[in-house]
Amino acid sequence: MNIVAPAVLPSSREDLAEKLTLFARIPQISRVQIDVVDGRFATPPSWPYSALQELNVMVERGDMLPHLERFEYEIDLMCLDAPRAADAWLSLGASRLTFHAESAVDVSQMLSSVQARYGREIVSYGLALNLESSLTLVEPYLGDVDYVQFMGIARIGRQGQPFDRRVLDRVRAFHDRHPEVPIQIDGGVSLQNASTLFAVGVSDVIVGSAILRAQDPAAAFAAFGALQNSFGV
Repeated sequence: MNIVAPAVLPSSREDLAEKLTLFARIPQISRVQIDVVDGRFATPPSWPYSALQELNVMVERGDMLPHLERFEYEIDLMCLDAPRAADAWLSLGASRLTFHAESAVDVSQMLSSVQARYGREIVSYGLALNLESSLTLVEPYLGDVDYVQFMGIARIGRQGQPFDRRVLDRVRAFHDRHPEVPIQIDGGVSLQNASTLFAVGVSDVIVGSAILRAQDPAAAFAAFGALQNSFGV
């Protein structure tokens, strides 16, 4: 599985399909993150919160995410109703779920309610942590998740935000304390900072605008792939 995964923040169902078709033309891509923003936990709302009925219809019809034979789909749930939203996305074929620790009053209950229904054999679970939040918000639950995602931007829910270097010390400290836990970073990742991220302990990077806004997205992803290879993974 690629340690570099492109991310899409869909404005509509059509926008999602267009971006996924673009990714499908790049043979090296095997994993895609779909960002889901509810307009409450983070703003502005993305699809499907901008048109909830469309997602409900897809679930009721038994639709599946496009290019499912190609991609492992990871859903970044930036929403207050994450367990309910998770059900819909899993029914569409997603197999990785990233929950935000700050979105739940009871993180343990949030994780256990989903894992009780789907287990950990076919679904991977991660906890995301905002830039200003204490590491102690996720540390009690490390045995219940497969990775921790650090947000590399101050304001989540929007692509193209500037990378905040404060995350580097946070990742380094967490990696020193929990070297066995895979660390994923999302937000502000570029070719200029990716090497530094890997050096401080990051195992996976989620890349949005650096690929989607590139003049040649395939070439941009290839450059990240070359960087991945230089780290021997």
